[in-house]
Amino acid sequence: MNERIIELEEIASNDFFGPHNSNIELVKKYFPKLKIVARGNKVKIFGDPLLMDEFENKFEILVKYFHRYNKLDENSIEQLLTSTETNRSSKKEKDVLVHGVNGRLIKAQTLNQQKMIDLMAKNDMLFAIGPAGTGKTYTAVALAVKALKNKEVRRIVLTRPAVESGEKLGFLPGDMKEKLDPYMQPLYDALRDMIPHEKLEGFIEKGVIQIAPLAFMRGRTLDNAFVILDEAQNTTHNQMKMFLTRMGKHAKFIITGDPGQIDLPRKQVSGLKEAILTLKDLKGIAMVYLDEKDVIRHRLVKTIIKAYKSIETE
Repeated sequence: MNERIIELEEIASNDFFGPHNSNIELVKKYFPKLKIVARGNKVKIFGDPLLMDEFENKFEILVKYFHRYNKLDENSIEQLLTSTETNRSSKKEKDVLVHGVNGRLIKAQTLNQQKMIDLMAKNDMLFAIGPAGTGKTYTAVALAVKALKNKEVRRIVLTRPAVESGEKLGFLPGDMKEKLDPYMQPLYDALRDMIPHEKLEGFIEKGVIQIAPLAFMRGRTLDNAFVILDEAQNTTHNQMKMFLTRMGKHAKFIITGDPGQIDLPRKQVSGLKEAILTLKDLKGIAMVYLDEKDVIRHRLVKTIIKAYKSIETE
């Protein structure tokens, strides 16, 4: 009897096969002439080669669906295995950047967030400047996850300068990783919305997704990577220059920051402010400015930003 083995990659087999293998049991009903055995992260099929070809094609559709939506259930299996129009997508579908955890649809919420997406499609480096709550970091992470899922890059690198905001690292408990993790938390939070926990942990363990302080970027060349520098207003001249020159072949860079929230010593010039002025006219580098109209947090955040803007311009 002919035998083939299909191996699931970067997928939690328990989620894909369903509780008590309920999903794979449903799939079996559509291929009664094949013997199908699911164990671990592998599926063995036995039977006629032509039927096995058909099974592999349909199985690949199910895998792609799971990668996109992070779920698979009875309804979706029936639709995918019986539909002859699996490639149809509506305009609304095209607007979605990432199908996140628990069916969350992640897409641009404002015009300037959409501008980030459009500019990133035409440029290899983007500066996204704006106050807290405008979604610049979240949108940047979504673009990175989309590029990884579409195999446009091989890895994601997320970094921030570990600059204290009124607190001293030395007084925080724990080892160096535990001291630095709070600075990386917004990046972890965004990723957890977009990638299931087990899959995210696997990516981090394998180095497909790397989250590290800016100091750890020195000496590296970042090829085939989507790289995000967050909180860039807290970089110095040397740090910003060091980071920008890490760019390797087939890389995409997004630099996000809020010039109104600089935590550097008073006489220290922000590397972000300097870079904006120095690089603003260079081809291949785009800049987008977000403002209080882009705030997607609590409605009070908009009024707070406006209030501070009024006293800062006096």
